Amino acid sequence: MTRYKTLIFSLVIFTLASCISKKDTKSDVTDAETIYLNEGQKKSLKEFPITIKFKGISEDSRCPEGVNCIWAGVAVAEIEIMEKSTKPVQLNLATMDMQERGYQKSAYFNGYAISLQNVLPYPNAKQGTQGLKGRYKIAIGVKKTSK
Repeated sequence: MTRYKTLIFSLVIFTLASCISKKDTKSDVTDAETIYLNEGQKKSLKEFPITIKFKGISEDSRCPEGVNCIWAGVAVAEIEIMEKSTKPVQLNLATMDMQERGYQKSAYFNGYAISLQNVLPYPNAKQGTQGLKGRYKIAIGVKKTSK
């Protein structure tokens, strides 16, 4: 019986500790916003004083639907971002983090965390990535950080 009490007590402490640590990390980030952009589109954010432009996809090696591939592949979006008082900065954001290939899913810019959340359309087995140029759409997450 003592063994079960110790186990339950440990689970309660672990749960409380994880809630506290989640609360602490939330204080570093405020008001996240998701922006949807078509290829070539530029948007000024209402929530933050920045402008984001989706310049295009520089690489799309994602495994087409209906095909068995050795690896899942990656899409890399070219994003141009600027604040009112800065020159434009280009970020290359990928659909996955892979340090060995230099892919990063998110980056920091002047106190903002910018992350690539989705790239559409997904290539299919019939056409692959042929014909997708100019039709890409992305979802970008923007968060103000204390960094």
